[in-house]
Amino acid sequence: MLDFIIKRLIQVVIVVFLALTAVFFLIRLSGDPTTLFLPPDAPREQIEEYRELLGFNRPLYVQYIDFMKGAIQGDFGESLRSGDDALGLVLDRMPATFQLAFSALLLSIIIAIPLGVLSAYKRNTLFDKASVGITVIGQAIPSFWFGLILIFIFAAQLKLFPSSGGGSVNHMVLPVITLALYSVSRFVRFTRSAMLDVLNKDYIRTTKAAGTPTSTLIMKYALKNSLIPILTLIALDLGVLLGGAVITEAVFSWPGVGRLLHQSLMNRDFPIVLAGVFIVAIIYAVINFITDILYAYVNPQIRVK
Repeated sequence: MLDFIIKRLIQVVIVVFLALTAVFFLIRLSGDPTTLFLPPDAPREQIEEYRELLGFNRPLYVQYIDFMKGAIQGDFGESLRSGDDALGLVLDRMPATFQLAFSALLLSIIIAIPLGVLSAYKRNTLFDKASVGITVIGQAIPSFWFGLILIFIFAAQLKLFPSSGGGSVNHMVLPVITLALYSVSRFVRFTRSAMLDVLNKDYIRTTKAAGTPTSTLIMKYALKNSLIPILTLIALDLGVLLGGAVITEAVFSWPGVGRLLHQSLMNRDFPIVLAGVFIVAIIYAVINFITDILYAYVNPQIRVK
């Protein structure tokens, strides 16, 4: 078990390292940030002086090495616009993002698991076909488009909820629904598949033939034995929700890390983008790590893979 944990820890480090490396070079393709801080008619000498001040006149590999040295120590530099500590700005926004992601995850669980169980129990009925059809559509709809539709209907037309901002439960309703759409669709299909697999087992048929009530058969025997893969998906989906919150937060102007990253990308504020990617990558990798450890603890066969 210790060897398994060490291997997974090494994988966590590699994932975070590769994520930072990829983003470091990709954001450089967006252009030189100094052009955003100086007037269009700024003389060449002033541009070069400003690039030297920010350190962007050095070779790219030198910038990368210096960045990695700082990242190892938790130093991602200062925001190019505000001058504040980049990592501190990201951490200040994390509670709002967690609030949105956990709410969306909870909503997904409450809706999806009962629907998936019923869909499996009523296999090939009209309810099952409608459920599967809706989940396929839910996975195909872009989250930003769905969010805009919700804003148009419930904010602009019906005026039931605010279209942007944060600070109250009303502000959370539309972004949480938008963020939860894809997860609900995934959970329903996965729960249905896991339940169907268990319902086809011989011990379920035997239990049913013995006259066990349907509710007991479903809840005590079928769902209980389907929970391990379902819980694994739920744990992994938290990382997906944190990553997907970038678009949702931008659409609803939610004051979280996603909106901060979106604004920073538009402004080419590289230190904040890299600090944000670092935090999201760490969270996602740690969630995967914990899930792998719990799964290996439950199923010892996993440890030898």
